[in-house]
Amino acid sequence: MDLGLTGKRALITGGSRGIGLATATRLAQEGAHVAIVARRPDVLAEARASIITITPGAEVVTISADVATAAGTQAAAQQALSALGGLDILVNNAGRSAAGPALTQSDEAWLADLELKFFGALRMARLCVPAMREAGAGRIVNVTAIQGKTPAAGSSPTAVSRAAGITLTKILSKELAADRILVNTVCIGLIKSEQIERAARGRFPNMPLDRAYARMGEALPLGRVGETAEAGDVIAFLCSARASYLSGIALNIDGGLATVT
Repeated sequence: MDLGLTGKRALITGGSRGIGLATATRLAQEGAHVAIVARRPDVLAEARASIITITPGAEVVTISADVATAAGTQAAAQQALSALGGLDILVNNAGRSAAGPALTQSDEAWLADLELKFFGALRMARLCVPAMREAGAGRIVNVTAIQGKTPAAGSSPTAVSRAAGITLTKILSKELAADRILVNTVCIGLIKSEQIERAARGRFPNMPLDRAYARMGEALPLGRVGETAEAGDVIAFLCSARASYLSGIALNIDGGLATVT
């Protein structure tokens, strides 16, 4: 299936590892020009090399910035727009695990989580939408989590910031529809990443990682932890011409774990 992504210009935050890297890799394989944003230049360089190894000749721009700050978000957007000559696709993927009892989380912890996961996505959209309007269309995919739909005890502040991201997605999908800018979110469950690797090693410290993943996967209906490429493929589809009638959806990528759609 031709996804119609050849020549499209994409910005992916949190693009140096995990789901962000898998998404950038798939978009590059489909012919898109990609800019990946993360904080560490050395990890960005490794990610760029990985993408180019898989897709020789791919245009991959690396941008070192912290999208948990307004200044970092603005710098990242400006560099990406300048390097790519505009923008067609924005994937707001930057995030980290932050979970504990709601009433024991400090104000600083709450604010730090919202700055990264909610305000980072909001600010980036605000900065990138004008370029999409100029291009005549666009795609925004916000990477959230199933905790935003089905929060559990001890899931703060992540569950709250992810719920805010899901709601923001729905609002923007309506506000930007006339501009032909489609906005969706993917709600991630257990997908292999640095965060899930740490959780696996913490729960099963004496097991090899593959065995620890297998034990974690026993709790899922599909019986396994997901691969980053599986999430990257779905996100790439939502960015594509083939997803031209999808907007405002919150799609679970969780192996059937969530109890709600």
